[in-house]
Amino acid sequence: MTNASQVKHSFGPNAEKYAQSPTFASSESLTRLLEVVKPERDWIALDIATGGGHTALALAGHVNRVVAADITPQMLIAARNMIGGHQVEAVSFCEADAQQLPFATAAFDLVTCRIAPHHFPDVARFVRECARAVKPGGAVAIIDGIAVGDGFTARYLNAYENLRDPSHHWLYPARRWEAFFKEAGLRVTLVETFRKAHEFGDYCHRLNVSPANRWRLRAMLAQAPSGPKQAYDIFEKGGQLWFHLHEALIVGILDF
Repeated sequence: MTNASQVKHSFGPNAEKYAQSPTFASSESLTRLLEVVKPERDWIALDIATGGGHTALALAGHVNRVVAADITPQMLIAARNMIGGHQVEAVSFCEADAQQLPFATAAFDLVTCRIAPHHFPDVARFVRECARAVKPGGAVAIIDGIAVGDGFTARYLNAYENLRDPSHHWLYPARRWEAFFKEAGLRVTLVETFRKAHEFGDYCHRLNVSPANRWRLRAMLAQAPSGPKQAYDIFEKGGQLWFHLHEALIVGILDF
């Protein structure tokens, strides 16, 4: 199964869960993206791998138009329904592969992508496509999960994500994201990291993780060596198991 097929297989049947997920509807990193980028009313924005459409919805109140793109048709339907429920008309929808965008060069004032690139087999190509699609002077702003700690910890975090979701490809450290931007010709203006708590049951439910793999995932948390254990910073609240994942917001400008 190709990566694109695996992504559709993982997310198509669960599209509504993501569209209705409070975890994806808002976050500190999304709020910060809007603060930093300062979108303007005459802008046209592209949100790649829009998922449930939450970033597109957040942008729609600030710009002229948003194109919400995703490779999974069911995700686009769920995003359209969610955004339509907010009586927002400034968003259009397009099925698109993040690594081969069907848009003209220099078509957008802002290109965003949130919590998706860890699924992409060729992140460098994806960032180059973002740089191609944005206008000179425009911004590319990406939020994604990141690996923290040493090499062993990074491999552990990635193995954990892949057990939950076979369409997961790789979490990169923030410094590698900065390099991706520079290699694509983008001038990095911001790199900020965030830590977000996730409730274990919800984390598994969104992708219908099997009971056997839920047990394995819980065991990986309970038995995590010191590096991953520190990264996850596991705790209990309300009788439920919680743990932390890490994100980075990277913003770059395509200079004239």
